[in-house]
Amino acid sequence: MFDVLLTLGGGLLLYLGAEWLVKGSAGLARHLGVPPLLVGLTVVAYGTSAPEAIVTIQGSLGGYGALAAGNIVGSNIANLGLILGLALVLRPAPHEPGLVRREVPVLLGSSALLIAALANGALGRWEGLALLLGAVVYSVWMVRSAQAERRSDAADHAAEEGAETAGAPPGTRVVRLTVLLAVGLVMVVTGGHLLVKGSVGLARALGLSERIIGVTLVAVGTSLPELATSALAALRGHSALAVGNVVGSNIFNVLLCLGVAGTAAPFALPEGAPWTDLIAMGALTLLAAVAFLRPRPLGRALGWTFLAAYGVFLAWTFGVR
Repeated sequence: MFDVLLTLGGGLLLYLGAEWLVKGSAGLARHLGVPPLLVGLTVVAYGTSAPEAIVTIQGSLGGYGALAAGNIVGSNIANLGLILGLALVLRPAPHEPGLVRREVPVLLGSSALLIAALANGALGRWEGLALLLGAVVYSVWMVRSAQAERRSDAADHAAEEGAETAGAPPGTRVVRLTVLLAVGLVMVVTGGHLLVKGSVGLARALGLSERIIGVTLVAVGTSLPELATSALAALRGHSALAVGNVVGSNIFNVLLCLGVAGTAAPFALPEGAPWTDLIAMGALTLLAAVAFLRPRPLGRALGWTFLAAYGVFLAWTFGVR
């Protein structure tokens, strides 16, 4: 009964927090003249990846290597198959040339690094440090890209920004939007934590294995901030924010979350490399990259394709063949 209450309470916090997070981040992007895609790729992606980081680090420190690795791999699969698929079904997203130029190569590279790091059935400290270095380089690159795009778009946003801030001091508006974003982020992360705790308790009561818990229930649970944020962003007409959140989260999951976990507590996987999960993640990543590279909007048909692929993955994982 307690696990059920945790699950329901976490879900409520997730919904309310995602509502505030989307409003704050989208409003801040408009006010500062920063494209919503970049906000999704940085601030929102970092924040919604916090549950993955917490669970992965706790898993590696506690000696649950399969849970830690399964959480990251499963979260990346859920982000693309479930979350991006649902967001596109709710509202198609426009083609983003900036995404093709910057993030698609990083998304492919980080996924390849994840497969290479786990191919031997373990994650060492040097591999963790290499992933962390990649996270630092990528973060610096994104900050500089945001600054450059803000300068280039300043003239285009000047009139709109002036109209939006009429009657309110600019500093006051920035503070209000930042507080809204921060409080929403805390609620999303807290809700995700409670939901994961409740769902894992229920899963263990059903006798599921550590790997299945990690790659499905915990992975989906820690991806719920991304799910809530991306779905609400799509419904509010901020499809670019939704896409940026998914892509940025997948990159940070590998480089930052797994990098910190491997550096803090290297671990081995009892059952060896999870090749089925890694192949599924690689296939979904390639599908997303091909879709992003095509100079056309991301439509509902693509969303249904992602959702169907995720359904096949779940059926395979739970042994329905």
